[in-house]
Amino acid sequence: MKYDEFITHVQSVAQLDTREETERATRATLETIKERIVGDEAKDLASQLPKELAECLHGREGQTGESFSLQDFISRVSKKEGVEPTAAAMHIRSVFTVLQDAVTPGEFADFQSNFSDDYAELFPTSPTSEVPR
Repeated sequence: MKYDEFITHVQSVAQLDTREETERATRATLETIKERIVGDEAKDLASQLPKELAECLHGREGQTGESFSLQDFISRVSKKEGVEPTAAAMHIRSVFTVLQDAVTPGEFADFQSNFSDDYAELFPTSPTSEVPR
């Protein structure tokens, strides 16, 4: 998936008004993912994304991820993005939904395995390509 396509999908799913808001939401989410998951897994995920997005996931190769709660994850994205936590949670869900379509099923499963069960509400239940619009 190309950068413009990724951003357009996130904007549609999140129902954001501007591309700038969408890019900010996407970057905030990916940067927080980088902090949370194992560095080598972030590198693997980045390898399947456009370089503009992959940059957000680089820099922690060989490191373990920080363990923080779902609420901390949302709070970190909220601060980076400059929006309320409820809006940040919707944006995170949208980015995760588009990620599921952008990477291979195996890579998405590896990515998802870095999160505990309490994060389940952020993950899509099916690929967006199967969701009626």
